[in-house]
Amino acid sequence: MKKKMLLLNTTVLLGLGGVLSTPAYASTIQDMESQKSQIQNQRQDVQSNIKAASDELTSLQAEQDQMKAQLERLTIAEEENNKKAQKTEADIKETSKQVEQLEKEIKLLQEKLEKRNAILKDRARSLQESGGNVEYLQVLLGSSSFGDFVDRALAVSTIVDADRGILKETKNMQDELKTKQADVKSKLASLEDMKAELDEMTVQLAAQKKQKDALAKELKDKEAKNEELKASLQSKDSSLANEQSTLEQNIKDQKAAEEAARKAAEQAAKEAAKKAAEQAQKAAAAPAEQADSSSAKAEAPKASSNDVAPTSAPAPKASNVVTVGNRWIGNSAYVFGGGRSQSDISRGLFDCSSFVHWAYSQVGVNLGPLGSVSTETLKHAGTQVSSSQMQPGDLVFFDTYKKDGHVGIYVGGGKFIGAQSSTGVAIANMSSGYWKQKFNGRVVRI
Repeated sequence: MKKKMLLLNTTVLLGLGGVLSTPAYASTIQDMESQKSQIQNQRQDVQSNIKAASDELTSLQAEQDQMKAQLERLTIAEEENNKKAQKTEADIKETSKQVEQLEKEIKLLQEKLEKRNAILKDRARSLQESGGNVEYLQVLLGSSSFGDFVDRALAVSTIVDADRGILKETKNMQDELKTKQADVKSKLASLEDMKAELDEMTVQLAAQKKQKDALAKELKDKEAKNEELKASLQSKDSSLANEQSTLEQNIKDQKAAEEAARKAAEQAAKEAAKKAAEQAQKAAAAPAEQADSSSAKAEAPKASSNDVAPTSAPAPKASNVVTVGNRWIGNSAYVFGGGRSQSDISRGLFDCSSFVHWAYSQVGVNLGPLGSVSTETLKHAGTQVSSSQMQPGDLVFFDTYKKDGHVGIYVGGGKFIGAQSSTGVAIANMSSGYWKQKFNGRVVRI
């Protein structure tokens, strides 16, 4: 593009150099006509450059429109991803509070169980001192842990009713403790996933913002250069037009002066002839001579210009799941949780799993409800095959912020297409670099 603009500017400047080297004034109409012809030729060159520049600007405008649309998508993606990040942060805080509360409840239960443990040991010791059932004591004293102690005590048929009530309450407290501990473990695992996802979002948000800022700067620079080039060409054409207009006026003035001189000469000749005739009559001399004069007329050459209208060819359409997503390359943005509504899809806003769902839907394959599609549902959507048997159209999975955190469609040649968090829909290389490190070998054939 820069080379084209430089060539146009250089051509125009060379053309102007030829015009400016022409003398400002000429002494005869022929000289002025020649000078006018030179300026017309130079102006035609400049106008040809303006035409070429206009065609180039038209092409650039289409590119700029596409850049503006992508900039809008990136702005929307940035807003949506910020909302998702804020919600995830709020979820992390809420889950952390729940974990903290559960840990307090667990601590209280453990304290209660310790007190129950002390009570039961005292009762067992009292029973032993008072000559209680030997079988009962052996069972209790042979326990390996407090939980085993409670289970053994409940199993002994000779236990007194009072002891049974305490033991049952203790057993219930133990079961409640296990449930809460399992709940804490689950919430902590979920918390780790949310934190990892938030970290991933933070990194990708920074990348998206960088991409957006770079695109905005590129767009602004191109618009400024286009306007500068257009203004320069128009200024030069205007200067040439003024030169041509001045010459045309000079030619007009010169012709008017020559015509006036011709008429004056004719008038003088008539008066001279009349005077000679009068003298001839008086002198009876030869008849009077009449003088004739001729005049030359010049026609100015006419300038002509030819305009050629630009044409454009329709873009080809994709036909299968491997290529159907190519239409979104450079025309999409990654949104966490995006692509699950027609509004998102029409604007090219996807995440990895919603893009895969959309691509397969375009070739008539339904991968389940759109609203609940995820990498987890997609890895169970077809048949697991070995990575050595991978074929175009297979789903490939990657361990990013979590196991099977990213999915794409294998296109062959060690590459896959997918909604990448840093670029939107794009084809990436999984044979080397980042994606090779993240590929976990899971391949699903739909």
